[in-house]
Amino acid sequence: MTNSLAAIKSNVFIDIDVQMRLQGANDLLHLNVQMQIKQGQFASVYGASGAGKTTLLRLLAGLSHPHSGQIMVAGETWLDTQRKIQLRPQERAVGMVFQDLALFPHLTVEENIAYGVPKNDSAIVQRLLEITQLGVLRKQLPKQLSGGQKQRVALARALARRPRILLLDEPLSALDNAMRAKLQDELQTLHQEFGLTTLMVSHDLGEIFKLSEHVFVLERGRIAKQGAPSEVFLKTEEPGKLQLHAQILAIRQEQVIAVLSLLVGQEIIEVAASPEEVSGLRVGAMISIAPKAFSPQILKTFRD
Repeated sequence: MTNSLAAIKSNVFIDIDVQMRLQGANDLLHLNVQMQIKQGQFASVYGASGAGKTTLLRLLAGLSHPHSGQIMVAGETWLDTQRKIQLRPQERAVGMVFQDLALFPHLTVEENIAYGVPKNDSAIVQRLLEITQLGVLRKQLPKQLSGGQKQRVALARALARRPRILLLDEPLSALDNAMRAKLQDELQTLHQEFGLTTLMVSHDLGEIFKLSEHVFVLERGRIAKQGAPSEVFLKTEEPGKLQLHAQILAIRQEQVIAVLSLLVGQEIIEVAASPEEVSGLRVGAMISIAPKAFSPQILKTFRD
């Protein structure tokens, strides 16, 4: 298993080796994950629904418990099933933002952020209100806020206890593209300013490329690929040849060809294919696409 001294020397901050059986929608999923994250790194987990991404975050936070394994953080044992060591969630220096945000509806913005913060550390609440631009909304209740404002409150609350690790479970998925891009910038700033090690679950390739230094692709409970986003998603055998991952939204026949409607990141594109190429494909499947000839003309359509 992990040698903590060797992990520290190699700059490994989070070292996970866990096994767990999960009941999926249709069958039993065996989660078997070994992953290492460096200190200060912004890493992401990418994969299909039901692959075990959220469970992985919950295991690191101490909200779920594996059948066997170890979790080491900065050489400290957070979990060791063999030695019966298991730190409680409040003993782990973790901040977590859930997909549903889970704000307290009866507490104001300021009270939500301050929840669980020691009284002698009120300065951090004021600092977070300032840098997330929530100061003017400090007395508002969650029901009075926009989606983007609620996201800021959830992020500020996660950071208020000064965690070493920030866990994000698709926190921006419900926002429109403009607000999502703005909060991605703010998240990047917070990650750097607070010296965090961040692990984010995301289905958005654009978001992963923008924020992440390292990405883990989780398939059926196992790490199938990992590396820099460009290495994982764009690497091809032929230099200069583009390859993208896409989800099939629709397949329609038009005379002698088929037309695939594909979701690439947050954009929908259509590509023509031969009957042989679409044989066996189905709506909802993930595929890779690589043009046979690619010489694009780049047109600037947005102002900086």
